[in-house]
Order: sequence, then C-alpha cells, then structure tokens
Amino acid sequence: MENISKTTIEDTSDEILIRQYRDGSAAAFDALYHRHLPNVYKRVRYVIPEGDVEDVTQEIFIAVLRSLSSFRGEAQFGTWLRTLTNHKVAEFYRKRTRKQEPLLAPLSDASGKTTGNTPTAMEERMFIQGALQKLPENYREIILLRFAEEMQFNEIADLTQQNLEATKSLFRRAISALRSHLDEQL
Repeated sequence: MENISKTTIEDTSDEILIRQYRDGSAAAFDALYHRHLPNVYKRVRYVIPEGDVEDVTQEIFIAVLRSLSSFRGEAQFGTWLRTLTNHKVAEFYRKRTRKQEPLLAPLSDASGKTTGNTPTAMEERMFIQGALQKLPENYREIILLRFAEEMQFNEIADLTQQNLEATKSLFRRAISALRSHLDEQL
C-alpha cells in the first residue's frame, strides 16, 4: 500500500484516491472528504434546517464511506456524491414527515454573508427555503449548482451534458419560477 503525501493530495484525481482507499489508504478517504465537504455542506445548508445541517452532512459521508467500495465509476465521483446527497436530503424529509415535525426552517446563507440573527433575515430564509421546495427538481438542482456549489454556467452545462445556452435558459426559468413562488408567499 502506497501512502499519499500531503503535497500530492491536491493533484490526485478522485478516481485515484478511490482506488487508493480501496487498497487500504485512510488518507485517501480523508483527502476525498476534505475536498468535497465544503460543497456538500453548502448544498445541505440550502435545503435543510440549520440545526440539522451537520447531522445530515455527517450521514452523507458515513454513507459515502459505506458505499465507496462499490462505487463503479460509471459517473464522476462528484456527480455520484451529489446524487447521494440528494437522496439523504430526501430521506431526512421523509423521516421528518413521519414524525410530523414542521418541514420549514430557516435557510442559512451558505456563503456566510449574513449572520441570520435578525427576525427579518430568518423570515426571508424561510420564504426562500419554502419556495425552493416547491420548484421542480431540475430547477432546484440548477439553482443549487449555481449558488450552493458556485459552479459557472459552462461547468453546469458540461455536468448536465447540455449546451451553454440551454443551461442559461434553464437557469433563467428556474429563477423566474423561484421569484413567482416567493411572490405568492408575500
């Protein structure tokens, strides 16, 4: 088993890190975890109540740890992780609905630009989160890719295998739908 040095971790592809993890390298999983944690955490913060973000994020990486040995590489690791994240978020809401707890809670600004301590800021985040939940999956996904994962339109187009203009058009429709849902709530 070959250990990976900290200087080569940044240059090592996800696929190589997965292979090294399968060969027994805990450092390889740590590298994957630290590489992908910020995007997973931001995505979860956009759609999960603040008090549950860390728990759901932890559950996602526990699921990654359990499933990584069976990862076949048919999709990029980031795409597979995003799908797993979406499943865990859906699972969170299914469990929560069974417990009859309220579904809406403050949507935290994942980039940390606002503190969210004011009643107005909390109310605004609740409106945004409620509106996001009402969007079709493809609209919600493009908004999360753009804002939670801070992807550029060309990156989103590559990921979704659409041309750039189609991606921008979908984004405009998604933002328009989000605005409509927000207007309905006011």
